[in-house]
Amino acid sequence: MIDVSLQARRAVAEDHQEIASLMLHEANVHRHLDWRSPIDWLGSPEYWVLEQAGRVSAALACPADPPRVSWIRLFGFLPQLAAAQAWQPLWEIARAAAARVDQTQVAAIVVKRWFQDLLLSSGFKERQSIVLLELRNENYRPFSAPPGIHIRALVEADLPAVTQVDMEAFGPFWHNSQDALRRALAQAIHASVAEDEGGLIGYQISTGNPFGAHLARLGVRREAQGRRIGAALVSELVQRLDPTHLARLSVNTQADNEPSLSLYKKMGFVPTGEHFPVLVYAQGH
Repeated sequence: MIDVSLQARRAVAEDHQEIASLMLHEANVHRHLDWRSPIDWLGSPEYWVLEQAGRVSAALACPADPPRVSWIRLFGFLPQLAAAQAWQPLWEIARAAAARVDQTQVAAIVVKRWFQDLLLSSGFKERQSIVLLELRNENYRPFSAPPGIHIRALVEADLPAVTQVDMEAFGPFWHNSQDALRRALAQAIHASVAEDEGGLIGYQISTGNPFGAHLARLGVRREAQGRRIGAALVSELVQRLDPTHLARLSVNTQADNEPSLSLYKKMGFVPTGEHFPVLVYAQGH
């Protein structure tokens, strides 16, 4: 039964404080691993709230970035609502909006089981899984840059070329837009590029955290793959990190990405056992 006291509408700038307050209820919040806070997406047309008695009681944001891939950046609700009660009216709006753009997929990297159950019950399908690995210092094996390859710091002027490398390396589903990569660079503790005589062929962006560091993005142009460019970029990162960040260097990748898994394991990374399903709702369901 639909609760007529709950009214769904588009989120507006004035909802900022109430959405921020809603996000404090961690047990009832899904947040995407993003370079932007869910609050920063306010103003996107694919951002909705559920209002009850003039108060925001739930929110759903799934803006398309990159185009035709709408990652669920935020879904959260106040404790007095049931998950399905908050989800269903917002999802109906989001699904209709996605259907108006040909071939748009709505996707989520799921950390919490309750959200996984909710998505599966709404027609989402598991596409793949993300696994987490960590570098074991005793197993670390460095790789030097191949002859003719130069590694240097990534600067903002590199972003157009890095964006192209990112598309070639990851494809449209996992692609980061230039704006996303600009934000990633601003948050990085170390970012670098690999170049040959033809120009930029690879890059990495890494971030810091209270436990160490995370290799957030590593991409190599398609024709340069297989030349250990990625291994050289990771080795240069390890050399640059201070002992605090090097204490726990992590990386994640798709469970079915055999080239990436092989590279990381050769360098001394080991799986932590953690994995996160990637669920996708494609038109036609």
